[in-house]
Amino acid sequence: MRDEKIIVGISQGDINGIGLEVIIKSLLDPTIFELCTPVLYGSNKTASFHRKALGIEDFSFNQIKDISEVNHKRANIINVYEEEVAIELGKQTVDGGKYALKSLEAAAFALAQGQVDVLVTAPINKENIQSPEFDFPGHTEYLESKFGDGNSLMLLVSEKLRVAVATGHIPVTQVGQALTSEKIYNKIKVLNNSLINDFGIIKPKIAVLGLNPHAGDNGVIGDEEKNIIIPAINKASEEGLIVYGPYPADGFFGNKTYEKFDAVLAMYHDQGLIPFKTIAFNSGVNFTAGLPIVRTSTDHGTAYDIAGKNKASEASFREAIYTAIDIYKTRLNNKENAANPLKISSIRRERWKDGF
Repeated sequence: MRDEKIIVGISQGDINGIGLEVIIKSLLDPTIFELCTPVLYGSNKTASFHRKALGIEDFSFNQIKDISEVNHKRANIINVYEEEVAIELGKQTVDGGKYALKSLEAAAFALAQGQVDVLVTAPINKENIQSPEFDFPGHTEYLESKFGDGNSLMLLVSEKLRVAVATGHIPVTQVGQALTSEKIYNKIKVLNNSLINDFGIIKPKIAVLGLNPHAGDNGVIGDEEKNIIIPAINKASEEGLIVYGPYPADGFFGNKTYEKFDAVLAMYHDQGLIPFKTIAFNSGVNFTAGLPIVRTSTDHGTAYDIAGKNKASEASFREAIYTAIDIYKTRLNNKENAANPLKISSIRRERWKDGF
């Protein structure tokens, strides 16, 4: 393992939400600089506005022009825009999305170039960030387009529970059409590989949820379990993976069956995230598995309703930083990835040839 500290690239998220609040609060703890060197891609003017709104006086960012100037004992910031920006705390505005994207693009580009080691993203608003440059449902899909090969996976992580979702950010009405045995099988494989390579679990035990109430009741309430989900589980099991299911989601979480598994694969977003956030809200982390880079985020959104009121908990963002560091170190320690844990293929590099 190399001797230098891990450099954590940070995107600021929506400037009108709680992103900069949880970032600043996380970086107030000096012990974090013993573990990593944080670099925020944003604007010192914007960050100062939030710091003053929160009444925080004993904190400032170290302004640098590029990564070669980084101070390993300070929280660093690289300005990706210089203009004055209208910050309207708690409001969804065009500028909120515009400058969230500028920050994300710069941080992701730095990650692609190897200037930072991991990426931790603050919350965006999925509506106001939409543009010709960002035509995606969320961070996961954006980063998939930059770094992935079609097999990324949203994985929510906490000390008590890990939940992945097979279909991600799509309308509930499209879930049934989006599910195929091959897709579920591939997601099981990605999840299994991530548990081994990113979390150091030698023989992961995975639970798969059903799609329908009572997991279909043997076809009485839908046949997706028999026709799609069970064949995927059987295929993965035949290859030596430890996979069980499909489980009815309500009973599975209600009687804490999840405690017997290393991770759970849910069929759609809310099926997995509602119980996860009930169990681990404000301490959970969103990790994009299946990519050659490490990206984590909070398990919450922009929280406009409390923006600027000094009420936001930084626990999830702090855990996102720690989780990114842990995963990066685990990859470094993995023999298969030791030579270059963040290797990006020539095809993926081609996506960055024109910059952001």
